[in-house]
Order: sequence, then C-alpha cells, then structure tokens
Amino acid sequence: MPVLVMKFGGTSVADLARIRNAAQKVKREVARGHDVIVIVSAMSGRTNELVGWVEETSPLFDAREYDAVVSSGENVTAGLMALTLQEMDVPARSWQGWQVPLMTTSAHSAARIEEIPRANIDAKFAEGMRVAVVAGFQGISPEGRITTLGRGGSDTTAVAFAAAFDAVRCDIYTDVDGVYTTDPRIEDKARKLDKIAFEEMLELASLGAKVLQTRSVELAMRYKVKLRVLSSFEETDETSGTLVCDEEEIMEQNVVSGVAYQRDEAKMTLISVADRPGIAAAIFGPLAKAGVNVDMIVQNISEEGRTDMTFSCPVNQVARAQKAMEDARTSGEIDFHDLVADTDVAKISVVGIGMRSHAGVASTMFDALSREGINIKVITTSEIKISVLIDRKYMELAVQALHDAFELDNAA
Repeated sequence: MPVLVMKFGGTSVADLARIRNAAQKVKREVARGHDVIVIVSAMSGRTNELVGWVEETSPLFDAREYDAVVSSGENVTAGLMALTLQEMDVPARSWQGWQVPLMTTSAHSAARIEEIPRANIDAKFAEGMRVAVVAGFQGISPEGRITTLGRGGSDTTAVAFAAAFDAVRCDIYTDVDGVYTTDPRIEDKARKLDKIAFEEMLELASLGAKVLQTRSVELAMRYKVKLRVLSSFEETDETSGTLVCDEEEIMEQNVVSGVAYQRDEAKMTLISVADRPGIAAAIFGPLAKAGVNVDMIVQNISEEGRTDMTFSCPVNQVARAQKAMEDARTSGEIDFHDLVADTDVAKISVVGIGMRSHAGVASTMFDALSREGINIKVITTSEIKISVLIDRKYMELAVQALHDAFELDNAA
C-alpha cells in the first residue's frame, strides 16, 4: 500500500483529547488505503520541562544523559497515540528511535540523520500493522546511545521517513492552517498560499517564519518530498493547507510570495579597520568560534587604508560578538577604532522565485519603504530574496507596506 507520513507537533498532541483528535485524522487516512507513519512531538511544554529538570540537576550536564532525558517526552506521546489508535480498532504500534533504528551521528542534542533502514517497519506492515507511530526528534548513535536532533527535529524526522519510505506525501499538522504571505497577526490581509516552492519556503523558514524547521525543508528539497502544512484543529481534505513542492508544479506565481521579518536583530559596525587582504577572515573567524550567527555583511568605504565593516547578528549574541572582537584586538589579530552596536533594529525580507525573471522588485520595495518614511540601514540580496535592516519601531509598518506594494492579498 502507498505510505503517507503524518507529523503532529506539540500543540496538536498537548493532551489526551488532542491526541484523540489527531488519531481520528490518522484513521481517516488508513481508511483511504494508506499505510501511515505518524511522527509525534512531545506534548506541548513537556520538552521545556524536561530541559529545566536537567539544568536544575546538573548545570554542567553530560550531553548523553541530557538526550536520554529530553527524548522521553516523544516516547510518551508515541505510546499514547498507538494506544488511542488501537482503541479505534486501527492496528498500530509505537516505535522509539532506537527501535527503527534511526541512525544518527554522535553529536548529542544536534545529531544529524545518517540512515533509516526500512526492514523492521516494512516487516510489521506486511504482518498487518497499518500505523507505525514513531517518536520524533530522536535516534541512536553508532555507540548505541540515544541522540536528539535539536529543536524542531520532529519535522526533520518526518521528512526523513517520507524520503526513506518513498511516501506519497509528508503532512505536517500544526496550529496554523498553512503558509501565509506574511504573519496574519501583523497584516490582517495576509493570504494563505495554496502552493509554495521549496526554495521560497527555505528562505522564509530561515528568515523567521516558524511554520517549518529549516533543516526539514532542506531535506525535502533534496529528496523531492512533497510537504503539506495544515491545521490539526480544522476539518481537512486533499485540498487543505499549503503544498510545498517543486516550482515546476506551480502554474502561476507571484513575483513575490511572502514578506518575512526577524524582530530581534542587531547591527554591529567595526569602525576604521585596516583594509588589507585577510581582514574579513580575521574578523569573522573569531566570531564563528564564539558561536555568533552573522547574517548580513557590508564593507563600507572609509579613509585610505582603513574601512568600516558592518554585520548583523541576533541581539542576544551582541555581548558574545563584542567580547570576540575585543579579544581579537588584544591578541593583535585585528585593529579597529571602535565597535558600535545598534540593538534596536529588525530585518525585513521579501521572497519570491519570480524575482529571477522580473526586474524592479528592489525598486518597488525601496519606494514602498520610502513613502512610509522608513530609513534603510543595510541591504543584502540573493537570487530570490531582498533583505533590509530598519529601525525596529517601524517593523510592523514595513511589513504592511510591502504586503500592499506587492499586492500579496491577491492570488496570482
């Protein structure tokens, strides 16, 4: 029988009533003729609780034991989901990561999936099991220890299973009914997209849209796994939600598909740095070692032989970046006059594969912001994205202005 993968996030399995609701959706897919692999997250709030217990017990914790504790939330959900399906007369069995086995690297709390052998689950399907309920977010290392995949890892688990089992689709059930042109909490004219290309979804996920985890979209794009994002709390059919797919499957496409934002950004400028070969490596090497997630980078023209270097990073990494730069100056790796941090900025981005074949997107974006009196501090572009840094107080206004400028409330 064709295999369908269904993933339910923490809010979708937050209590027994919601687990029963999710199980009803699984039962309907079984009735439609699918063998189903269900990937479940921990019940809402449980992972944070488990992490808190670990940190309270051992501030300098052993990462192997951290994974053993934190992965247990998904195990509970998987067992409860399997029991609920059995009560509905659906042949189901729960699987922990090591039982599949989902093979990962040894990087505890940030493991990557290496392989998902099919033999064990295929054998149970052949014996009459219709639903395999798999604990998401976890696997087993070459040393035989439980590993976890990092925050949002259940999305990645779901896509990996869909690829391994040649699933017809991977349905991601969450608390929203699809992917929108922007955040509906900011722009009430935001429109749900019927389809979105992998590349666009990857950009939106990396730019702050929290519908899908970035690694899961990367994996789906690599293995051509069709993803569908839909709500656990609404009645759904084959046309519900948003389909994430190859751009060739989208007949008509707006030039811009969405507007994304990241609220808590900071702009940092090294003033009067020596303008010499290797200076960028001397700056960004220490930042990388310090775990600073540098995003936008702009090198400015300054006096002869000197330059200014501007970059952005999450606002909660500013102190780490400052220390890395001061340490690099003390050690003689770099020389600069001053380091100025602006911690009151936001990043606004427009994304769309239509940019490849349409001119004037940047002009439209900059004109819309100008009409609202919004000053642009930094600009970066890629083939399907334009991002700017602006004062944070204008963030919502900028999102609304750009949504209107690109007429995103209208379908293509």
